[in-house]
Amino acid sequence: MKTISFYLDFISPYAYLAFEELPKALQGLGYSVDYKPLLFAGLLKHHGQLGPAEIAPKRDWTYRQVLWLAHSHGIEMRMPARHPFNPLPLLRLALACGSGASINRYVAETIFRHVWRGGADAGDLQRLEALTQALAPARDPAGDEVKAQLKANADEAIALGLFGVPSLVVDDKVFWGFDALPMLREYLEGGDWFSGGGWESAGQVAAGATRRH
Repeated sequence: MKTISFYLDFISPYAYLAFEELPKALQGLGYSVDYKPLLFAGLLKHHGQLGPAEIAPKRDWTYRQVLWLAHSHGIEMRMPARHPFNPLPLLRLALACGSGASINRYVAETIFRHVWRGGADAGDLQRLEALTQALAPARDPAGDEVKAQLKANADEAIALGLFGVPSLVVDDKVFWGFDALPMLREYLEGGDWFSGGGWESAGQVAAGATRRH
């Protein structure tokens, strides 16, 4: 049975969609999942990128697309009152609910739905306090241990070549984004394209030109 490492940040609507759709997308297959929170902004900084919500026209498109994707897949979703927001308190709370680098599906689901259902402010302090009481974390979300683990998750992701969330890693392969779920399924099913060199050949394309910054 394959183990999938699911790297996520609660700020990402695509991570929410992928989280909700994953059981349906992989129905009938044997697998386990390690859900690993990380700070998406750390990946952006490492690669010198702006986030989708930091480019005004892309921000509008992203919100329209994710709401349509939710509608078309039958996933309940409503944009939070403010986006983007600071996800650090939610990421630290998630890790504080466990003892290591991963969180269980219940914790991930609870926090994702705190953000992406109902249209409330995900960073509201009263809501965060109520969420913390409901999850009853075993560790201090503001403690050094949890902060170090969150950074370690980002460092691990960067070492694996991750550049965005959601990223689902199985064996040595990275599947990025909500729309990669069918591709992930085909790989888990032993699809011929993967064993026939398709994956490797895509990484051998030479760059014809580079843009100066």
